[in-house]
Amino acid sequence: MSAAGRLAEADGRHLLHQMLRVRRFEERCVELYSATKIRGFLHLYIGEEAVAAGTMEAIGPKDTVVSTYREHGHALLRGVSAASIMAEMYGRVEGCSRGRGGSMHLFDAGTRFYGGNAIVGGGLPLAIGLALADKLRGLNRLTACFFGDGAVAEGEFHETMNLAALWQLPVLFLCENNLYAMGTELARHESQTDLALKASSYQMTAWSVDGMDVLSVREAARRAASEVRDGGRPCFLDLRTYRFRAHSMYDPELYRSKAEVERWRSHDPIPALTAQLQDAGLIDDAGVQQIERSVADEIDQAIAFAEAGTPEPVADLERFVYADAGKDAAR
Repeated sequence: MSAAGRLAEADGRHLLHQMLRVRRFEERCVELYSATKIRGFLHLYIGEEAVAAGTMEAIGPKDTVVSTYREHGHALLRGVSAASIMAEMYGRVEGCSRGRGGSMHLFDAGTRFYGGNAIVGGGLPLAIGLALADKLRGLNRLTACFFGDGAVAEGEFHETMNLAALWQLPVLFLCENNLYAMGTELARHESQTDLALKASSYQMTAWSVDGMDVLSVREAARRAASEVRDGGRPCFLDLRTYRFRAHSMYDPELYRSKAEVERWRSHDPIPALTAQLQDAGLIDDAGVQQIERSVADEIDQAIAFAEAGTPEPVADLERFVYADAGKDAAR
């Protein structure tokens, strides 16, 4: 299919808007972190926007999403408001986790977004638990589980792959393979670097995708999601992407060269899609600027909401640490 045809089908303007929302949100987070408005750990998604934007096109509102600690983009495109995400990172009660989770523990039951999980690979067993519950209840929906290539080295990965295949669970496994597990290059922690091949050993459909091409990601995610829904069985995508920033804001980034990062920047998914849209006559410079203004307004409003937010009262410090005895007794 031609680029113009793929763009018309995929609604390229929408995809560009979604990627720009994530990119600009993360860039503002850098500024706010540097100004000590946001504290704690901060893991940025800059460079990987095509994965979130493309995969979310295949995930329905009744489906479930389980994510990692690099989840701002997932939450935002899942439908968690920019305001509640920003308030969470400010530690405000109005945040999606009441300000108690911060950057790594975004959670929103209303959009079926179950983390934000700080432990590497920690979301994998949660995902099959959710999928098993859906299957036992006869619900026709899938669980999408995001994780990085570093999680493939964890025991949870192998246990989860085995049970998902054995029990034929409706899980869409989305490996955001950015080539580094924190500061360890893929070839230094995996003897088999073809992660799709590794997943296929558990008797599930798996293939690799160019994670820097949002259209390829969207097409692959839709195909995989269809297989999960129609066959009631798991599917695995190895989404080969790259983060342009360090692992976290604390990371001195001594494990890769600036030249390598610059080479990958030449595959930036945002200017790539913008150029395709312009070549296909689907957008002009004024149209791009209109999207940028819309995104800037959304983020400005989110920051204002967070700035005006409420710190949790000291009296509530122990709240949620133990179950509410009164409510438990009433059950």
